[in-house]
Amino acid sequence: MVGTEAVVGVIASVTRPFCGGCDRVRLTADGQLRNCLFATEESDLRALLRGGADDAAIEAAWRASVAGKGRGHDINSAAFRRPERPMSAIGG
Repeated sequence: MVGTEAVVGVIASVTRPFCGGCDRVRLTADGQLRNCLFATEESDLRALLRGGADDAAIEAAWRASVAGKGRGHDINSAAFRRPERPMSAIGG
């Protein structure tokens, strides 16, 4: 942008997939952890936090979610399944 130091980035994972090296996760507005924007499963961190879970339990849930991250979202394959909640429904 001219006249500022602002930088705008576009995540083009569909047109230029980077899934194999992706280390991104999304914490939704309602406390669910998604290990991919196209994930069909979410990890419920809100329940842990509201239930008084200690840091170790929250870390374990986070690590388990990240460990379950797939190699890719398969958006261009017949195996692709859309998540029930689109980005607009998770605070994205």
